[in-house]
Amino acid sequence: MDKQFKINAFRTGLAKFVTFEESEWEILTQYLSFSTLKKKEHFVVEGKVCDYIAFIIQGAVRHYHVKDGQEITGYFCFENELVSAYKSFVKRVPSTNFIQALEETQLVLIAYADLQKMLNHPLLALKMERFGRLVAEYYICCFEDRLNAFVTQSPEERYTVLEKTAKDIFQRVPQHYIANFLGITPVSLSRIRKRTLILKD
Repeated sequence: MDKQFKINAFRTGLAKFVTFEESEWEILTQYLSFSTLKKKEHFVVEGKVCDYIAFIIQGAVRHYHVKDGQEITGYFCFENELVSAYKSFVKRVPSTNFIQALEETQLVLIAYADLQKMLNHPLLALKMERFGRLVAEYYICCFEDRLNAFVTQSPEERYTVLEKTAKDIFQRVPQHYIANFLGITPVSLSRIRKRTLILKD
């Protein structure tokens, strides 16, 4: 996967937040960097400040916390999604969670220091301010959806939504992570999947 392909994919992904003129884009790309995470490698670790916001070109990651020695999966991100420990990134405080690659993952990165430079650049400032606002709204909506799901939906309803919105997740993510994400045991997940398949038949 060459650099230009990654840049083009990133530009397409950013278009849902903000679009750039060619002259602006040439400047912006000077601030980008690239990274490849191996399977199980961490993008963010608890206790350290997150220095990057990233766009996933290819791959998958999971957000998780550790409580009493147990991992609690909170979220998954896949291709064409932004990923960061956003509070840590913005506020420059240690992260309270981990972000780990579930498979080899290709990322386009914007470093915090470079984002500040773009926010102060006369040609990029306004659009990067808009980008920052819309990304914040995106994270707030994701958090609200996640919270509402646990308050208003049964585990089976949460499973059905996940199946519709992330169709290949069951081929790409270990079952115990999915069960943890849904707030159920792997055995309960297996039962829900069987019931769902029977109803489809």
